[in-house]
Amino acid sequence: MIPAAFQLGLGIPDMDNDMVQIDIRQFVPTDLPDLLHIDHSYHTDFVWQMEVNQEEKEIKVKFKEVRLPRSMRVDYPRTIENIADLIDTRLLTLVATKNDQLVGYISVDVVGSIHIVNITDIAVLRRLRKQGIGSALVLAVQSWLTQKGIHQVQLEMQSKNHPAINLANKLGYEFCGYSDRYYPNQDIALFFGRRV
Repeated sequence: MIPAAFQLGLGIPDMDNDMVQIDIRQFVPTDLPDLLHIDHSYHTDFVWQMEVNQEEKEIKVKFKEVRLPRSMRVDYPRTIENIADLIDTRLLTLVATKNDQLVGYISVDVVGSIHIVNITDIAVLRRLRKQGIGSALVLAVQSWLTQKGIHQVQLEMQSKNHPAINLANKLGYEFCGYSDRYYPNQDIALFFGRRV
């Protein structure tokens, strides 16, 4: 059950300083075509570059934010088919709607123990990005987790996903690990976590 505040909608300023009214609710199977129609790619001007220095009894791993020579379009690490297959297995998927049109979604999965969950996927329609919808979806997940007695959450993202790294930092998440060749496309996954 999603808290009433999220069912009633959230006011988010849009580009014209008007309020974008969105509703956040649980995913239903009829949402799948609209969810899969969202462009999951993103643009970035920065990447987190990984450096590994291995010595006899010590391994040092360092991430450094590097500015790219030009903005780069990055494909999402999961295919649309993969997302469609995984959506039914997720612990929770919420969708954001505006005027009954699906404009974004977020998926949550269990990490080994029910006491820690990963936010695995967040996507918002390109024309409505950078307007607070992603933040609202993360906050809705945090509220749901608190109601369920789950107090540890992680955001999972590609090391190239600077917009998601900024979102994590803005919402008080801290870097807590990585996994090399994590995604089907062999990209590095970064993890940012916090207690809720």
